[in-house]
Amino acid sequence: MGAVAGGLIGNAIGAGAGNRAAGTIIGAAVGGLLGNHIGAALDDEDRRRANAAQMRALESGPSGAPVPWRNPDSGHYGNIVPGPSYQVNGVPCRQFTETIYIGGKPQVERGTACRNPDGTWTAVG
Repeated sequence: MGAVAGGLIGNAIGAGAGNRAAGTIIGAAVGGLLGNHIGAALDDEDRRRANAAQMRALESGPSGAPVPWRNPDSGHYGNIVPGPSYQVNGVPCRQFTETIYIGGKPQVERGTACRNPDGTWTAVG
C-alpha cells in the first residue's frame, strides 16, 4: 500500500515537473519504504511529506542525522535516519530507521534501501 500511495503521490508531483513517469517510479520506490502498518494510518499529505524526507535522507542526509517531516493539519510527524552509505556490487545502499508519530506514539521501522541507476531507491530489507 505504501508503494501504491507513493506512486500516486510521485505521479502527481512529477506532473508539475513535467516528468510524470519518473515521479511515479520514485514515489513508488520510496513509498514502499513506509511499510503497510505505518502507511495505513497516514493521509496523502503525510505520505507526501514522509516521502520527501526519505528521498532527502537517502540521497544526501548525513549518516546518523534525522531528516524530519511534519504535517500540521494531521498532527503526524516523523523522521528518517540514514546510516552510512556502502556498496553492494557497485550499487550504493543505506540502512535507515524511520520513526513516525501517530497520536504521539512512535511507530518504528528499520530497513535497507539501494539506489537504482535511474536515481530511485528500492527497499531491499
